[in-house]
Amino acid sequence: MSGRAAPFWPLAASTWDGAERRAAIAVIESGETTMGARVAAFEVRFAETVGARHAVMVNSGSSANLLAVACLFFTDPPRARAGAVAVVPAVSWATTYFPLAQYGLILRFVDVDAGTLNFDLAALERALDHDVAVVFAVNLLGNPNDFDAVRRLVEARGIALLEDNCESLGATWGGRAAGTFGAVGTFSTFFSHHISTMEGGVCVTDDEELHHILLALRAHGWTRDLPRSNRVAEPAQGGDFHELYRFVLPGYNLRPTEVAAAIGLEQLAKLPGFVAARRANAARFVAAMADVPGVRTQKELGESSWFGFALTLTGQATRSREEVVARLAADGVESRPIVAGNFTRQPVMARLRHEPPPPLPAADAVHERGFYIGNPHHEADDAIDRLAKIVQDAVG
Repeated sequence: MSGRAAPFWPLAASTWDGAERRAAIAVIESGETTMGARVAAFEVRFAETVGARHAVMVNSGSSANLLAVACLFFTDPPRARAGAVAVVPAVSWATTYFPLAQYGLILRFVDVDAGTLNFDLAALERALDHDVAVVFAVNLLGNPNDFDAVRRLVEARGIALLEDNCESLGATWGGRAAGTFGAVGTFSTFFSHHISTMEGGVCVTDDEELHHILLALRAHGWTRDLPRSNRVAEPAQGGDFHELYRFVLPGYNLRPTEVAAAIGLEQLAKLPGFVAARRANAARFVAAMADVPGVRTQKELGESSWFGFALTLTGQATRSREEVVARLAADGVESRPIVAGNFTRQPVMARLRHEPPPPLPAADAVHERGFYIGNPHHEADDAIDRLAKIVQDAVG
């Protein structure tokens, strides 16, 4: 063991206690560990939690994004096609973009709003033309987009809206759960997220056809997991003997385990408390930082579920980001870049089909002067005040 002390303020901490451990052990002892009844129960509970008709659990949030994109290509008629344009925000995680490119869509990047870190709505409107088939909205770090405006823009043009809500379970816009505004919404249940199954993800949709396509694509593209009457394929003539091994879509194996689902059921029961605590912490932290010169906190839209605290140094800052994060580290505060920064500046862009990006000043500011601090799932009380003082001193 290194003997290194735990940081005062880590980026993330476990949300589990004995309930999750007992649930996992019970599954292992049952011998029924592959996708089954517990996954089905988790999907019902998750859909009820966010107010969606259908939920499909998968093995990661990245897999959820992959299925969300893929399913648009297999509707009747297809809602997306290779060679069309997908409009995306310039700040997000890698697997917002990769499935779009892997399915032959051309990425068109839009700048973010400097305050909210979500779509700059004026830039989004300018980016929409007859070449656009998909808009993939990202609710960054717990903060929902203005979906009144986003939906008005895309629906008037017949564009498919997908919603990457992997960082924002528990957020709402106009009283409606983030992740439920698009044709498909995606969620992550990775270790550091609002609930954790260690690895895991979920797609939600109100569309029956998309639901059936998601079910088939999740598991090999076969019909085994579909209802007898479905929107993907007619029943096999030979009955179940043939139906169990009939492949109708070019699918994957993205299935979750029963262990993940059992843990997820315990976590969903705790979600309201987790979100309430994150919001209480954020209210205290944002208030403490409100008048600090040289740094801007993320501006809340709707009701954020405050995945963490994103901060961007402004022109008034007297220290560089590198100096600030070094000072934070010295005082036991872990930090990291804001998601992946301006993604158009990542080396992998050379391998992705995309249009030359326009000027992206807000995304550049995030990339060059932004940093992120975690937000725990429990109320931190006076520790928040200490954190704010450390950040204030680090900024200078």
